[in-house]
Amino acid sequence: MSTAVAARSFTSDRAALFTESVIREMTRLALRHNAVNLSQGFPDFPSPVDLKQAAMAAIDADYNQYAITWGAKPFRDAIVSRYKRHYGLELDPEREVTVTCGATEGMVASLLATTNPGDEIIVFEPFYENYHPDGIICGATSQMVKLRAPDWTFDREELRRAFSSKTKAIIINTPNNPTGKVFTRDEMTFIAALCQEFDVLAITDEIYEYIIYDGEEHVLMANLPGMRERTITINSMSKTFSVTGWRVGWVIAPPAISDNIRKVHDFLTVGAAAPLQQAGVMALSLSDAYFEGLSAEYDARRHYAVNMLQKAGFGCKAPKGAYYIMTDISAFGAKNDVEFSRFLVTDIGVASVPGSSFYQNAADGAKQVRFCYCKTFETLAAANERLLKLTRG
Repeated sequence: MSTAVAARSFTSDRAALFTESVIREMTRLALRHNAVNLSQGFPDFPSPVDLKQAAMAAIDADYNQYAITWGAKPFRDAIVSRYKRHYGLELDPEREVTVTCGATEGMVASLLATTNPGDEIIVFEPFYENYHPDGIICGATSQMVKLRAPDWTFDREELRRAFSSKTKAIIINTPNNPTGKVFTRDEMTFIAALCQEFDVLAITDEIYEYIIYDGEEHVLMANLPGMRERTITINSMSKTFSVTGWRVGWVIAPPAISDNIRKVHDFLTVGAAAPLQQAGVMALSLSDAYFEGLSAEYDARRHYAVNMLQKAGFGCKAPKGAYYIMTDISAFGAKNDVEFSRFLVTDIGVASVPGSSFYQNAADGAKQVRFCYCKTFETLAAANERLLKLTRG
């Protein structure tokens, strides 16, 4: 006679608290249904020819073994040179720069290096979907502060109330994904003052720094008075150079913090791809005309996408930065964002991202979906043609 043995769970408590990326899932659905993919934020046009040639040349020159764990020296030097040229920020490439496998690894490595279980991190909501799971992985609790449509402003008293003796860090993504918000100098200064008052780190995700419209300004938190020693700056090559698949990013932090980030990074990924770091040296040394031209390049797409979505019945305003549009779907009478997004893919042939994936409480995003417009005009035109089939409920 055998005794039944209860099945043992091999799912960790932390892994049970979040799902896989909804954004990446929508790309898979788009491929399955041959839909126009306006969900995941990657360009469908080529990266710069010179950059691709530099990568091929680096492979041919045998930059194919491990680089120094925290980044090849020429690439770290190029990062330092760019920040000095663009922002007047002086950095030590030996002690303050860590090259990571994209900004995604940079964020989780930074949080693992600086937070303990029970610490709190402040996150603006709607948020880039990785931030909440990152906090769970680190054992930290996320305190959400709302960005309110249509201008995605935050209530300063609400933000102040989110700070406490338990707060270890605040995450600021500017320009922002998914809203396109660009935090103003006044807002950044207000946040900086709270960080100093409560002895809190500012962790800034700045991967869309050059994609800004309407005369807006990208404010570097590390340059604000009193913030140099309490700011972690995260960035990557992905969006600026249209190489999202390369996974080459970096983290800038004061030496003591960088030491810990480097230790975590070492055992997470060892290092970023050596030949692509070598190619990055060329990319970061491009003339100012390249960086300044990004806004104009995307601005035309922004106007096309906003007009397309408004004409189709979506509620939205033109974003101030990045290449996403968060829309209101109330006019269509849909039950919720997930149902509507799947309908868009299967019946209309256009992929978006359900708004709930950017909120801790799914109900807060139930009437929103996000579109991206980092696509060719041919792709946008194809989406436009399909979206005209929508009927309002």
